[in-house]
Amino acid sequence: MRLTFLGTGSAMPLPDRAQTGLLLERGDRRLLIDCGAGVLHRLAATEPGYEGVSTVLLTHHHLDHVSDLLALVKARWLAGEAGLEVVGPTGTKALVDDLFDTFDYLDGRVDVRVREVGDHDFAVAGFDVSARETRHSVDGLAYRFAGVDGEGDLTISSDTEAFEGLAAFADGSALFVHDCSFPDDVDVSNHPTPSTLGDVLDGHDYGRVYLTHLYPHTEGRHDEMLSAVAARYDGDVRFARDGLRVEC
Repeated sequence: MRLTFLGTGSAMPLPDRAQTGLLLERGDRRLLIDCGAGVLHRLAATEPGYEGVSTVLLTHHHLDHVSDLLALVKARWLAGEAGLEVVGPTGTKALVDDLFDTFDYLDGRVDVRVREVGDHDFAVAGFDVSARETRHSVDGLAYRFAGVDGEGDLTISSDTEAFEGLAAFADGSALFVHDCSFPDDVDVSNHPTPSTLGDVLDGHDYGRVYLTHLYPHTEGRHDEMLSAVAARYDGDVRFARDGLRVEC
């Protein structure tokens, strides 16, 4: 599997960080995970482009994870690719229906299929996935993608507090992509800081951990944040950046 970080920012994007979006590829199988503002442009710069991605998997429904979804539908329609599957937690169908109610000129011109999933195993776009509920201000899911033919597993936390259940869910993953929105001196709920994340990672084994969903508060403080994690967890932890491609 190859993972491309399309957007590593947050609801307050930075010039070099679009909102959340990741592209997962295995051979000719492609899956877009989340589709926040700026992700469509980042996707256009990849080899598959937006024409080559026919399935979107949503972690939750906050605006910085879904705001380019209808723009993706329209771009694919204009490019002659009218079909799109949207998969996500409970409420995904209502979200898509509401978008088409607002922009009704697209209704009936595109074939958008919606599937809702929960805290269970399922398959999407040729990938075998396990899901785990997160701890955030809205319902959401973290996803673990099973590796095949010597690949390692990939786990994506989505937006969430750091907690032991999720750390255990990801245990043994070759790549663990985790929210780390703020440095330690920001009083925040629903997201982790480096110290709280390091505390729950301790005792678990991951090939590499990538920190993402970064608010402007983290700018210029990456070394400090990595040191805070390292004081509690001695594994390989790095910051993600837009355009970064990694193999599982």
